[in-house]
Formats: sequence, C-alpha cells, structure tokens
Amino acid sequence: MQLTFLGTGAGAPSLQRNVTAIALTLSKRGDTWLFDCGEATQHQYMRSALKPSKLEKIFITHLHGDHIFGLPGLLTSRSMAGLKEPLTIYGPSGIRQFIETALNLSGSYTSFPLEIVEIAAGLVFDDGDFRVTAWPMNHIVECYGYRIEQHDTPGFLDAPRLKAEGVPRGPWYQQLKQGERVRLEDGREINGAEYLGPSTKGKVVAIFGDTGPTEVALQLAADADVMVHETTLEAALAEKANSRGHSTTIQTAEVAKQAGAKRLIATHFSSRYLSQDRERLLAECQSIFAATELAHDFAVFEI
Repeated sequence: MQLTFLGTGAGAPSLQRNVTAIALTLSKRGDTWLFDCGEATQHQYMRSALKPSKLEKIFITHLHGDHIFGLPGLLTSRSMAGLKEPLTIYGPSGIRQFIETALNLSGSYTSFPLEIVEIAAGLVFDDGDFRVTAWPMNHIVECYGYRIEQHDTPGFLDAPRLKAEGVPRGPWYQQLKQGERVRLEDGREINGAEYLGPSTKGKVVAIFGDTGPTEVALQLAADADVMVHETTLEAALAEKANSRGHSTTIQTAEVAKQAGAKRLIATHFSSRYLSQDRERLLAECQSIFAATELAHDFAVFEI
C-alpha cells in the first residue's frame, strides 16, 4: 500500500502547502481511497501519479472547509472526463446535504453512480479484504478518525502434501484454502487448516481527523503500522491548539508512543510554518517518538 499526501496544510492553503487530502492506494487492487478533499485537491491529483479512474472511495473526517471544499470540483471534473466507475463518499451527518446542494445549485451532475453514506462511530464497512472503522475525535465539530485494517492473508495450501496423501484435486481445494473442512468421495474428512502455511498479518493504518488530545486516540492507533496525525502547532502553543480542537508536535508523538504505533507521519501544519521550520517541528516530535516523519505535499510513503 502507499500513502500519497496531496495537501498537508491546516485551515487555508499557502504557497508551500495545499489543504488536507490524503490518498491511500491499495497495492493488489490498485484502487485509491481518498481521506478528506480540501480546496483544489483535483489540481493536486493531476500533479500526482494517481489516476482518477481508480478513485473508489472518499472518507471525510469532518465538514470544515479545508477538508471538503474540493469535493464539488473533483466530482464534476470526474464527470466531465466521462468516467463511469462508481464512487462512494463516507462522512459525518451533513455531507449529503453539502454535496447535493453544491451540485444542484451549480446545475452539475455525476456521470457515474455516486453513493453518499453518512456515518456514526463504529464499523463503516468490511468488504472481506479491508475493515474500516470510524472513531470520534476531540474537535469543535463532529469529526472522525479512520482505522483501516487489512484482513490477514491465509497461508499457502500445501498441495504437494495433499497429493502425497492421496487427496485428488477438485473444487474442494478452494474450501481447503479457506481452512474449511471437506468430506471427500471416499468418506475421508480433510481439515484445510492443517494444510495451510502461516498466515500473513494484514497492515493497519490509522488516519486521524482534526483533534485535540483524546483517550480514543490510543484505541484508534493501537499497534498501527502507520499512524497519520495532525500536528497543527508546536509544543509551546499547546493551549491555543487544544482550545481549537487541535494537537501539537509533542501531543501527537505521545499518542504514537503510547498506542504502540510503528511509524508516525505528521501532517496538517499551520500556515505560520515555513520550510525552514520543518526541522524544528520534526525534532520536537522525535524527542518523544523517534520513528516520526513529516509529510509534505506530494510525499509518497510505502506501507
């Protein structure tokens, strides 16, 4: 899997950063899931290696403009390109009204099937490959973080052993690959679980919405392979950050450390910070959690 950061700024775009949009590309399937869609996300999309036709789902954390104002443009441009692939948008209550109002008042439409799902905390969906859950954040409006869990991949079926034991090939091999029991024509019962190699543990990615400190964070990011968290302000501005439902460098790093995350990618930086401030912000994070990286627009991270 890959994470591509299309925007890493907080509140308003700057000359160095666009506002929030994060793309998760699922390697085997090739599909892309977008997390938030700030203003001009479609422009960032065009400047990246991402393909609009592969965009399958959009997950919105909350309805602040720097996280949703890019939706109408992205949807209508996708339609004007004649794309037919269906798209599902998940988000808090109100996301349907926002999208439908923007499209209706502008006389716009979609050329593809568009499904809008208004979510609550808990399971968002599970397609057998991935499970996505939403977790309530500590922000000034309804806001969620998303935990993306890849299901474990079953181990390889030991076909040579089955052959050696006189188990003929047949449609039951698919059942055995799933670890199920199969009764053969000669009456023997075969337990597929006994013929499977070790399973491969699925990856876990935690993508936070805007938030101040919250105990929920430790559950959302528990043992995550990658944790993506907002880092709006530096440690010295904790009171200001928290009063607006945001976190600092130190607070973000503390979550990663306490949750047992393997990596932290910090993003959503205030426009007050310029490129020369990156080293200082990174140092603050790494003083608590060494495995911290700072995102920047168009940065790509392998998972």
